Parts: sequence; C-alpha cells; structure tokens
Amino acid sequence: MSNINERDSLLPGQPRKTHAESFKWLIKSGWQINLLLVFVPLSFLSHFLQLNDKLIFISSFLAIIPLAKLLGDATEQVALKLGDTLGGLLNASFGNAVELIVGIVALNQGQLRIVQTSMLGSILSNLLLVLGMSFFAGGIAYNESEFQQTAAQASASVMTLSCITLIIPAAYESSFGRTFEGEHDGLLIISRGTALLLLLIYGAYLYFQLKTHAHLFDTTSEEEDEEPEMNTTAACVALLVITVITSFCADYLVGTIDTVAQEWHLPKPFIGLILLPLVANAAEHVTSVWMASKGKMPLAIGVSIGSSIQIAVCLLPLLLVIGWIIGQPLTLFFNNFETVSLFVSVLLVALIVQDGKSNWLEGAMLVVLYIVLALAFYVTP
Repeated sequence: MSNINERDSLLPGQPRKTHAESFKWLIKSGWQINLLLVFVPLSFLSHFLQLNDKLIFISSFLAIIPLAKLLGDATEQVALKLGDTLGGLLNASFGNAVELIVGIVALNQGQLRIVQTSMLGSILSNLLLVLGMSFFAGGIAYNESEFQQTAAQASASVMTLSCITLIIPAAYESSFGRTFEGEHDGLLIISRGTALLLLLIYGAYLYFQLKTHAHLFDTTSEEEDEEPEMNTTAACVALLVITVITSFCADYLVGTIDTVAQEWHLPKPFIGLILLPLVANAAEHVTSVWMASKGKMPLAIGVSIGSSIQIAVCLLPLLLVIGWIIGQPLTLFFNNFETVSLFVSVLLVALIVQDGKSNWLEGAMLVVLYIVLALAFYVTP
C-alpha cells in the first residue's frame, strides 16, 4: 500500500485522492453527458422484462455514450500515473474498449457483417469526422495549427498499409471467387495470415512510438502540469466495472439490430458503419475537438489517427483471430464499395497531414467526405 500511496500523491506533501473523491470527480466530470447514465438501468430493465426491441436498442444505444466517456476518463487517469510508455500501452488496450466489446459480442452471436462494418465505421469516423472536427475547431481558434510532420506521416503510412491489406482480399474475391471450402477457404487463409502479420506490425509500431522514436510523439511538455484526479485503485476499479457494464449493454444492443433494421427500414451497413461508431467514439470525439481548440493539435491527432490505427492494425486482426479460435469464419473481405470508401478516406488524410499543418478548410473537407459516405451507406440496398 505504501508504494501505491506514494505513486498516487499528486505532489510532494500533498495527500492522495480518496476513493470517494476519485469517484465523485469521475461522475461530475462532464456531468452533462453523464446524465445519460440513467439509460443504463433502463437498458437492463428493458432487456430482462423482454420489452420492445426498439426500446432495448434505444436505451442501450444511449447508455453506451456516457459509458464510453467514463471509460476514456478512467483510462486517462491511470495513464497519467503510469507515465508515457505504460500509459500509451494502456490507451492502446482500453482506448477502443467499446469497439472491441461490441465486436466480440457480435462475433459470438455470429453477426460477422456487424463486426466488419462496426470496425470499418470506427476507422472512418475517427479519420474523417473526429480528425475533421478537430482540424476545424483548431482552425477556428488559431489561423493554423502545427504538428510533428514525421510522426504524422509514419501514422498515415501504417494506416495506408492496413488499407492495402483490405484491398487484397477484395481483389482476390473479384478475381477468383471463394476457392476451396471450410477451413481451406482461400479468403480465410489470406485473412488469417494477414491478421497475424498485422498484429506483429502493430507491436512494431508501438515499439517505434514508445521506444525508438518516442521523441516524435512526445507531448509531455504540454501535459507536465496536469494532475491526476483519481487514485490508481479507484481508476482501475472504475475501468473494470465500466467495461463489464458496457459489455452487457453492447450485448443487448447487438441482439436487437436485425429487428430494428427491419422495422426502421435502415440498412444494416448504415447501423454498423455510422450509428454504432458514433456511440463508441463519442468520448474520443469530444476529447479530440477540445484538445484541438486549446492548440494541442498533436494530442488531437494522437486520439483520432492513433485510434484508427489501433482498430485497423490491432482490434480487427485480433477479432479475426478470436473468430478463428471459436469457429467463426470472419475474414478481411469487404465489398468493393466499402474498400473504396476506406481507400479514399486514407488517401485524403495522408495528403492533408503530409505538410505538418492544418486549418479549418482541411477539417471541413474531411467532414464533408464523411457525410457523403454516410449518405451513400444510408441508401445501400
């Protein structure tokens, strides 16, 4: 306990935050969004009382928004105490916890298309909407924002690699169709081999970011005066509890998607690509835009592009491996329209960040592309 107490001290001679103070701060921080926590018990009640599927969907949908924010806040507090390296690893693990939970639940239920579309939707949401709104907010507050050019280009290159690995299965399917059957399916072999290689690349990217080239991504000078508002124990307990609650709400949400899609005449790709990512990325969206408006563009880019990389090079391959283990034939094959949508999004982002500067017009272009894609997915047959 003495080690924890020492680590939790804010400054020498200053007492650490108590558990009560820690949880009080977590609830009061961003209390406007936390008001939506009232939908958490409604989600549980509507499920156990077997009420209308639309009510379960709405209550679970709204419940995940504040849960995603609380998860982000608790993760940030633990990261502040662990330092840059371990904090970065923690953010890599928990930063996209909602997407991972939704993906595992959908995978377990055999909703393979929901897994694919929710992952792809999260990538597009972070790359276009979150980054675009951040550039726009930063451009309104400041005429021009600058960030580390080499770091941004390295991140864009990793995203380009992940995009290419999704193009190859689509090209294979278009050229040869599904060769072989069962475990010998050509797409399964390509996808599973690619997933393992992408996980290795993600490990290499983490090593690049946190060790060999940490100075390119270092933002400690901007954050050195920030003081933790939660002690380590309370933050870890919050992470565990919020993750468990979110998993239940995600389970209820995914279980009603088929009914809601039919009754509301919504294409399932639109639900997976647009609606679910908007919920899962709510906390990241607010954080990124707020950082950009305060002139901390490197942090905003780290939240948006960094999150996209985690999903594309870590979470999606990880879900594919999990599906491999439990017998779900998840692949990296996306239809041509989805593949092209990702390609043009990554291309636009790579072109915009290559000069190490941003302005409000570049942000507007990213947001417009996201809206165009949302309209296209809404009318998907």
